[in-house]
Amino acid sequence: MKRIFLLILSVSIFTGGFAQEESDWQQKFEQLGPILPTPNEYRTGSGAPGESYWQQRADYDISVTLDESNHRITGAETITYHNNSPDVLTYLWVQLDQNVREPETNTLKVSSSGIRDSIPAKFFAQGMGVSDYEGGFKITDVSDASGKKLEHVINKTMMRVNLPAPLKSGEKFSFKIGWYYTVNDRMEDGGRSGYEYFPKDGNYLYTIAQFYPRMAVYDDYNGWQNKQFLGRGEFALEFGDFKVEITVPEDHIVASTGSLQNASKVLSSEHLARFEQAKKSFDKPVIIVTEEEAIANEKDKAKGTKTWIYHAENVRDFAFATSRKFIWDAQAVKVGDKTPLAMSYYPKEGNPLWEQESTKAVKNTLVTYSKYTIDYPYPVAISVHAASIGMEYPMICFNFGRPNEDGSYSDRVKYGMIGVVIHEVGHNFFPMIINSDERQWTWMDEGLNSFVQYRTEVENYDNFPSRRGPAPNIVSYMKGDKNSMRPIMTNSEQILQFGNNAYGKPATALSILREAVMGPELFDAAFKEYAQRWAFKRPMPADFFRSMEDASAFDLDWFWRGWFYTVDNVDINLSDVKWFRMRQENEDIENKGKNVKKGDLTATAGNGENMDFSAGPQEFSLTETDPRFYGEFQNRIDDKAVIAKLRDKNYYQLTFKNEGGLVMPIIIEFTFKDGTKQTEKIPAEIWRYNESQVVKTFMLDKEVASIAIDPDKQTADVDTSNNVFPRTSEMSKFDEMKKNNGK
Repeated sequence: MKRIFLLILSVSIFTGGFAQEESDWQQKFEQLGPILPTPNEYRTGSGAPGESYWQQRADYDISVTLDESNHRITGAETITYHNNSPDVLTYLWVQLDQNVREPETNTLKVSSSGIRDSIPAKFFAQGMGVSDYEGGFKITDVSDASGKKLEHVINKTMMRVNLPAPLKSGEKFSFKIGWYYTVNDRMEDGGRSGYEYFPKDGNYLYTIAQFYPRMAVYDDYNGWQNKQFLGRGEFALEFGDFKVEITVPEDHIVASTGSLQNASKVLSSEHLARFEQAKKSFDKPVIIVTEEEAIANEKDKAKGTKTWIYHAENVRDFAFATSRKFIWDAQAVKVGDKTPLAMSYYPKEGNPLWEQESTKAVKNTLVTYSKYTIDYPYPVAISVHAASIGMEYPMICFNFGRPNEDGSYSDRVKYGMIGVVIHEVGHNFFPMIINSDERQWTWMDEGLNSFVQYRTEVENYDNFPSRRGPAPNIVSYMKGDKNSMRPIMTNSEQILQFGNNAYGKPATALSILREAVMGPELFDAAFKEYAQRWAFKRPMPADFFRSMEDASAFDLDWFWRGWFYTVDNVDINLSDVKWFRMRQENEDIENKGKNVKKGDLTATAGNGENMDFSAGPQEFSLTETDPRFYGEFQNRIDDKAVIAKLRDKNYYQLTFKNEGGLVMPIIIEFTFKDGTKQTEKIPAEIWRYNESQVVKTFMLDKEVASIAIDPDKQTADVDTSNNVFPRTSEMSKFDEMKKNNGK
């Protein structure tokens, strides 16, 4: 039945493909092979780690003391560095991230600045670097295990340690570093870590990170990571085991990466009993330190100190929070064969919101992310409340969302707080476990994390106002000024519109890939495969792209090219619709064929000027099949039977124009005169011969009342006014104006 008709369509589509220059029409569907790195024994063409994949390891034994009166951290560490590479190393690079705050930091020097009227003094002071605060590590010791001084050179946020002898493949080297630095006031100086002061009770809440010199990455891709920390591009780190002793005022409560080793020494018997109870409470959190106890604890400041000891295995970083203001609750979560503790630490200023929502959000995050990636492997996951921050570290994160002073809060505050908890706890998976290079590729942790954050929100909360992930939410950005955009595949320090580029656009791209291109079943399986392949390893963009294709049998190079390597947008214009029906003729097909006009053969009769169906269908005829179309075949089609089957059908010839540049599947919804609907999804490959315009004809039993492209707004189409038919006269005039302006 379809052979004659498909022959007609194939002729018109194929001919249209040659309207473009070859260099143009090949580009969007050209394979990424020349762009991506060549597969090797470390990283395969499938996107999986190769048989010779390796990565370095760094173990830490750290002791730090917080001097609350001077806001000073003093520390000493022993780093044991394992050279698992095939290379011989003559020096090591250590990251000194606190040096981003030293007086001569490059961060201020390379930041553009200008003056406008009525600039808030706080921001102007930050931009000009006029604060009295003097940050940065003060290195007091660099020596080997025996105490012998090691030659070292500090270059801004990096320190090179020269080895006394070459470190061969398979060997390890231990050395010591001593340091101190002054903790910054986040209200004055901003930053990912620091302290917050509460003037009403005279107390502080410390969120402490990047507090120790830590090993830079040496890998198969770049050798030593050599990008300075300027403040935006986050961290490239090695996995290892941590033993950390944290000495703080004795009335402080400490939240930390890792498992608490000396709970019986630092907790009261009552708090210890509640802590043990929480490990068995799966239905709701157990409050370990109550609000009343925290308020009482705020009043008197202890003179002595207490040391909390934490161990963490196979983590890439370490952070902690400490305050006498903390309320603390915890709940057990069932994830596979593990039962991690979801925990929250927050001052009274966070209640009642934090007691109601934080640990619940931690639990929801662990369960949902585990479904999409790997089962959460660590013993705890902690959410700490601190003003105006969202920042992540292994097993612990710092999150905003504070009610009004009377305890009331809006939905905006509530959902903002839940969203940031999900996002920051979710970072345990990206990049704390699936250990991408944040210094280079922000989207590999922020974008992938924002995507699974969106899945967590929609699967655990009714009508959650998700910011990033839904396709309509990225439209305003996508149709903006291209001069203020850069492709997703841009280094972290060079991104423009950071939130949209590194969070929103990749999260939306993956949502569209899941819903509109691959389908949830294939996408979820491929995404999980990627996560399992690269858990506790360091993937690069090519590993993600290749893994998604390898595990799904989808060639997605066109998708990665469009969404990740360009600033094009989606704008598919349903520019023309023609309605056809076959002529009702009684004469034999043999006689009819003698009178048919050549124009009837191509089924393109009609001027297409009507923007509705008021003129009725155009008519066309089928002719007797010429013997030359059969080639060497001896048998013949029954033309009369074919015509009989096709005679009462409705044929709708749709013309689509790619106005935005991004090739995408075309989702078409037909609404029939009887009110029923039918949806057709045309794969993106329909654009492969002509990326600017394609024509597609549909054979339908019923008459169509209207047609809509992307009716559920799944593709982030930036202009929905040209997605519908019939068009109003106003729409038609607008289309014409756009067409003329484009010329």
